[in-house]
Amino acid sequence: MLDGELFISSVSAMWDLVRGDAYLRGIPALLSLGENELSFDSRVTFFVGENGSGKSTLLEAMAVAFGLNAEGGTSNYTFSTRDSHSALHEGIFMRRGRLAPRSTFFLRAESFYNVATEADRCSMRPGLSGAVYTNPASGRPALLHEMSHGEAFLGFIQDSSRDNGLYFLDEPEAALSPSRQLTLLYEMDQLARHGSQLIVATHSPILLGLPGARIISFDGGELHGIDYAETESYQVTELFINNRERMLHELLESEEG
Repeated sequence: MLDGELFISSVSAMWDLVRGDAYLRGIPALLSLGENELSFDSRVTFFVGENGSGKSTLLEAMAVAFGLNAEGGTSNYTFSTRDSHSALHEGIFMRRGRLAPRSTFFLRAESFYNVATEADRCSMRPGLSGAVYTNPASGRPALLHEMSHGEAFLGFIQDSSRDNGLYFLDEPEAALSPSRQLTLLYEMDQLARHGSQLIVATHSPILLGLPGARIISFDGGELHGIDYAETESYQVTELFINNRERMLHELLESEEG
């Protein structure tokens, strides 16, 4: 999937520049970045790991260090509803390619409502057209808040993304049905084929199946590459589908006697 120079070829952390946030220093995978840089060698890189393993924290820090709004959006978004991001971005160092991306944006599931509000507010300014996003369900233009959460999320990605772009996506599957996740997988593949770089934190076994993507695990105290079938998302999903009745019995049935 790698064809041409990446916009970001590696990331590392200079911990002496990170103020406060003692909890960050309690996340082993993030601490390992102070000793070993993480290299990128694919146009799509997935961050995986258990909740609290640091994957979303690193993704957010990279996006903010690249100049993007901590709550999400493109480089033009400067709104803030709550200053909740960590200080890790202060010590993030990224090796960048010679060319700058044509577009950049950061999407995170937890604050997308705020991004949609800002997008709708901007679209209603004098001289702008108003309904500027395509509803994936109808194919018609609509304001983001006129769509369901999942439709708005996917519509924003489809309409905002451009070739040769750099995209940070934090759990983009959260609002999407399985079929819409397949749509997103297709969109990600098309972006990668046309020179974009995507760094994605996800639990989705569907998205993780994207051919040619590199998967980085945050589990076990250090960052390391793993294969698709080694991810917990795949293994737990496969185990449940193939052993549903037995697993439900073990989880839900009370002990007899």
